[in-house]
Amino acid sequence: MFSLLHFLFKSRPRQSAAAASKSSSYLLVSELAQMQQQLQATFRMFPDFVSRVLPTQPSIGVFYLSHLVDNDVLQQRLLQPLLYTDNSNTPERLAALLPICEPLPEPDWETMQQYLLHGWTYIHVQGHAFGVLANTAKIRERSLMKPENESQILGPQIAFSENLTTNIALIHQYLHDPDLCEISMKLGKITQTEIRLLYISNRADAAIVKHMHDKLQSLELGAVMDTTILVQWLEDSPGSIFPQAVTTERLDRAVFPLLEGKIVIAIDGSPHVMIAPSTFLDFFKSIEDYYARWIIGLFLRGLRIIAIGISFYATAIYVAALTFHYEIIPQAVLVPLAQSRSRVPFPPLVEALMLETIIQLLSEAGARLPTKVGQTMGIVGGIVIGQAAVQAGFTSNILIIIVALSALSSFTTPILSMAFTIRIIRFPIIISAGLLGLFGMVLSTTLLVIHLLRLTSAGHPYFYPPYDIKEKNKRDGILRIPFPMAPKRSVFADMADMPRKGSPDIDE
Repeated sequence: MFSLLHFLFKSRPRQSAAAASKSSSYLLVSELAQMQQQLQATFRMFPDFVSRVLPTQPSIGVFYLSHLVDNDVLQQRLLQPLLYTDNSNTPERLAALLPICEPLPEPDWETMQQYLLHGWTYIHVQGHAFGVLANTAKIRERSLMKPENESQILGPQIAFSENLTTNIALIHQYLHDPDLCEISMKLGKITQTEIRLLYISNRADAAIVKHMHDKLQSLELGAVMDTTILVQWLEDSPGSIFPQAVTTERLDRAVFPLLEGKIVIAIDGSPHVMIAPSTFLDFFKSIEDYYARWIIGLFLRGLRIIAIGISFYATAIYVAALTFHYEIIPQAVLVPLAQSRSRVPFPPLVEALMLETIIQLLSEAGARLPTKVGQTMGIVGGIVIGQAAVQAGFTSNILIIIVALSALSSFTTPILSMAFTIRIIRFPIIISAGLLGLFGMVLSTTLLVIHLLRLTSAGHPYFYPPYDIKEKNKRDGILRIPFPMAPKRSVFADMADMPRKGSPDIDE
């Protein structure tokens, strides 16, 4: 008994006191041998740390992490030129002589350590307290590909990658505008992730830019791994089920909001960018609506709006009608519906919730499995389970059609985060319809609209344009209007006529 308790609740492995208390922060000194000892002690847990002393006069120490540097750049553009330098080497002369070298931006140990962890090489000259840095980092990224989650027929077929420099270059490739501003900062005490805030100075409202800049500056995070994580920290109402900022992998979906006066936030290591402010209807607008003729875009956008209503209320109306309101069912449908439900042992509410749960399970399983297997499983699983459920008398075939139509309607949403939200909201609406009938549906819809009216995105109304419409700020929301009738400036754009570069409140 004692041995079993000892096995289950044994203490954690002890750590060496010397190793635990040893500090990794030192001071920059002029002696090369002491610097070498300090760096070796700091990176003692890194097997790929390389410490080399070149046979020059005075001696030059080269320190880097081999798995982070580009060996060709290191050998050809750094080590070979250093071996052939004369005896008058100084950090200032090396920074001027070698194009890839530059002085330490902040002459302290932590700054130099962070550059080494990002793939740079530190060069220390004997007799000088401060060395120089060489940009030898190897950029590892996948080639540019088509968008996988936001596919469309018309428009550019290019998506962002995980490299921040590449993503910013793609935006500049489409926007040759000198007023396109960038604000660079780093977030995460551990990851030190680089973040860029982009906006067009003569279009974006300075109040929105300052709001997002201050919010980013106020964050105290240990790590920032992806844009979708950062969005949850920047939302005005993080407790809401509705996403309050659009995230996209498409280049054109990021460029259009910049022209509209919005802000784009890009993160190093993430293939998605964040767009703010975002409204409720922005999640149902596809960028392809603007590439197609306006009448086609109007039809497609209206189809998505109708799909929202079908997804929200189709199953709920079925439950409410069978539970409380038989009189609203047409007489021609009443007899087939009664025959279909004659063998079902469950009330309509339980039947609907059970079938909705099965649909969600099939959808989630199909998304997690490999592509070919997931598609086959979704189709075959849906047919087999639906047919077996009807034959066993667990559900009616009419409800299967309604639930399938509701699930199909939710997938028409272009932004995945909003599609997840719609899938979840269906359940409380169905429950309210099963408990209170049509009155419950009206009550739940009223609470939903009140919640949407209370939400904001970057300080602006989330339910715009149905909320706070002004004649001078009209834009295409529910309707895709022709380009000649579109407003010259967006509601989110600065209304001042004088262009400006940057903002004195946030410029560094």
